[in-house]
Amino acid sequence: MGCSAGLGWFILLVAVVNIEAQNKPPIKINSKCLGDLLRVDVSGLGGSFLEVSAVINNSSIILTPSLSSQCGFTIKKDHRGNAVIYASVQNCFAQNVDDKAFTTKLGLRLQSDNVVEDEFYLVEETCYYSPWASREIICKPNYMEVSVKKAAPNEYNLPAYPDSDPRKAAEQPMDASFRINTVVFFTPEERVMQVDEAQRNGYGISSTPTRLVLRSPNPSRETYTKDVAGVPMTVLSTSFIFEKTKLTTQLYAGAACPQAQGGVFFTETSIRWFLPRRIDPLIYSKHFRLLEVNMGVDGRKLEATEISARNYSLTLDDLYVIVEIPIGAAGCQIKSYVQDGQYFTSYMIELMLELLWTEDDTNEDTRYKVFLPVETPLQLQPPQVIDATVPKEMMFKALIGPVGFDVTLKNISSPSEVLSLADCIARGFKVFDQMSPNGCSKVYTVEVPFTDRVVGQRKEMGVTIYNLHLTFGFLVLPKHAPFTATAYLRAKLEDIDLPSVSGSCDDKNFHVLVKYGTKGFNFQTIMGKRMLTWSLAQQYGLMGNDTHFSLIVPSSAADATVEAVEESSIKSRLDVTLRYPKTNKNIQDFSLTCNFVTKLIECFPNGTITALAITMESVPSLNPRWLTLRNPACGPTYSNDQYAYFVFTANSCGTTRKFLPNMMLYENEISITDELELRKLSQSKEPEFVLKVFCYYDINTNQAMGFNTRPRRSEPYADDARGEMQVEMRVALDYSYSVFQHVEDDPITKYQQQPLYFEVELMGSYNPKVSLELAYCWATLEEDKTSLPRWDLIVNGCANSRDPHPVIFHSVLPKGRVHYPSNFKRFEVPMFAFAEDKDNLNRQVFVHCEVVICDVRNPVDAACNVQCSDQDNTMKGQNRDVSDDPGFKHVTSGPIIIMS
Repeated sequence: MGCSAGLGWFILLVAVVNIEAQNKPPIKINSKCLGDLLRVDVSGLGGSFLEVSAVINNSSIILTPSLSSQCGFTIKKDHRGNAVIYASVQNCFAQNVDDKAFTTKLGLRLQSDNVVEDEFYLVEETCYYSPWASREIICKPNYMEVSVKKAAPNEYNLPAYPDSDPRKAAEQPMDASFRINTVVFFTPEERVMQVDEAQRNGYGISSTPTRLVLRSPNPSRETYTKDVAGVPMTVLSTSFIFEKTKLTTQLYAGAACPQAQGGVFFTETSIRWFLPRRIDPLIYSKHFRLLEVNMGVDGRKLEATEISARNYSLTLDDLYVIVEIPIGAAGCQIKSYVQDGQYFTSYMIELMLELLWTEDDTNEDTRYKVFLPVETPLQLQPPQVIDATVPKEMMFKALIGPVGFDVTLKNISSPSEVLSLADCIARGFKVFDQMSPNGCSKVYTVEVPFTDRVVGQRKEMGVTIYNLHLTFGFLVLPKHAPFTATAYLRAKLEDIDLPSVSGSCDDKNFHVLVKYGTKGFNFQTIMGKRMLTWSLAQQYGLMGNDTHFSLIVPSSAADATVEAVEESSIKSRLDVTLRYPKTNKNIQDFSLTCNFVTKLIECFPNGTITALAITMESVPSLNPRWLTLRNPACGPTYSNDQYAYFVFTANSCGTTRKFLPNMMLYENEISITDELELRKLSQSKEPEFVLKVFCYYDINTNQAMGFNTRPRRSEPYADDARGEMQVEMRVALDYSYSVFQHVEDDPITKYQQQPLYFEVELMGSYNPKVSLELAYCWATLEEDKTSLPRWDLIVNGCANSRDPHPVIFHSVLPKGRVHYPSNFKRFEVPMFAFAEDKDNLNRQVFVHCEVVICDVRNPVDAACNVQCSDQDNTMKGQNRDVSDDPGFKHVTSGPIIIMS
């Protein structure tokens, strides 16, 4: 059966505020049941004022300090924008179900000068608590609460009140029973009050189905002080007089709580709390048994393992329960003070002891829980400055602390200037704080580069001496009391030459030279946006010695950036950055910009036109695959992430013709389709990409031709025959594919870790609509392509996904001897891919490929329409018998000698 917790007798002047609609809270709220108490933690309040109210019947009642003491609430706030709310499960506003389930609703209102409307949050929590002891006592700093078991359910009800207040009406008894007539306070003299008079004096009295609850402010006018085993305690002693018809009975209810700092003693290193083992005002028998002793912090009971881990101590002797806490142990809070410009601290912790005892004469048990906030005397604790500088990092690093969380760093000054934290960050300083391991305090870290102007330096015999003099200005909140800490830092560093980068260009490549500087200085090289790895350096023709290394980067490399495109040249830039990895600071930023002669547009006598569209820095999101000619159906013949290559005729793809004196002009343009362009422009502010294509043809011109004649040797005739196109596979010297090694002249020798660069060419083809595709490639130890063992390199046109070092495909650009990229295929094989057969590392290897010739306009064959993905299929990575399909052309390269 449910009932409200004893509000029928309240005569209070309260402010009732309608509950507003709730918003999603930007603050953090966490509620937790701790036995007979509910704890609510609120963090992230900032500078907002927090008003706490109890919510009942869609209205809220503001919890003032006096009402909190009367109704079982404790509210604590700190300067960091955090608040902790404790509520007794039997508080005045809890919804009680059979003295087992207790639901409390709290309203949290945030008021701030910066916000027009207040924020309101509702917290609702149900706590389950059972079984009850015969008597339960709670000692909080602002109230004392005692809950005693009734002789029978629904006995000892409160006096009847008019039904005008729905909360009071809920307390009406269900049947005739004993009612409280008077309350007798023993101070120790007797003082008799009526129930309503006691309520007006700040006492909380409520009746639940099985219990009677009395709550008193701590202290009050009716409490008195008594020395119990040398510990001063505040004692509340009452007797409730009940009447029923002509019968009278009484029920005793009392509590005794240690006074602030009562029984607490301090040493330089620890706190000791003595609680009397026998609390005489609460024990009436000569003999009693102590059944349980538990300790906790912040309302939470600690297990024995956690007590030991925190270096706490809980012991008992004949007279006392003794708690010992090392100063600075976990669970504390540091409170800061400033006196005469010096920094003082006190150590604060809220301890809890819970005792359970039974008395032999009555066989009734008592659960006694006391909360005792402890604060040590002030101690002078000037912040310590630790020099954690590592000279090689070219950065001063100072640790300042520990200080309390109520301390903030306001500014940093040198002999020549005062800098705010914002100024420091803008200057390249790093300033941050970290929590100490015990969670009680924090330590500031300040890092200052050697290169800043506040750092002094001088040279002595091959070393540079750096020195730094800083004063840290702190404030203790909320009073903004100032104090300072001073640091004198000094560091020595051997003189070093920093790494440097320079470069030049030829007609096709960037030439980059990187000097190491002082031997042993560690740095990273970044090409464009990629870290220079060993593999990437090899692709760029790495050469070097003990003082420097050099690279040759093609102007078309992915790490180069196209800045501008002109009629017959491309303006390209290569960015090279040298970075110190420990501080992630750049040592040097270098950019090399050059113009490279490139034919972007070619006009052939037969009317064929080719055009090359290249991605540019000003249009970073451009995907060359989206580009088309005026006719959207005319896409690129070949494209990748860097460029799109178009081949078309002068009378197709929307090409227009214009007659000029003595010549004709054919015009087209390359751009993104209107639909894609509109979508792209809606998402960014990049300029539109358009490449104009022009071809001029002479109308009236004479061409001289020379020829010789000879007699015909035979009559011409035609014969039907099957033709075959020639395919050749060769090995390039490096990534540039400009110099090739001829296997037939001398076998190629490679070391195990060196990659092989293969090029397969369809010989004698001048048709851009014919493409060469690699169907399968594999390696054997013998020239016979069917021999075993074999290593699959390319399967179904894709790199073997089961190979730990798969082949790498390289794009082909229309340059030099390459007129039609579709007639070529290039790929790279890491030599260590063959290392599975460790007994044959010094053997010769032959590489075989099956190729197929495709029509790019109609790729109906499966081998002509391959799309590679990361997902395996049934063929990838599996051995496959050599095909006799007449559509495939076999080509072999070897022998290649592998040296270990």
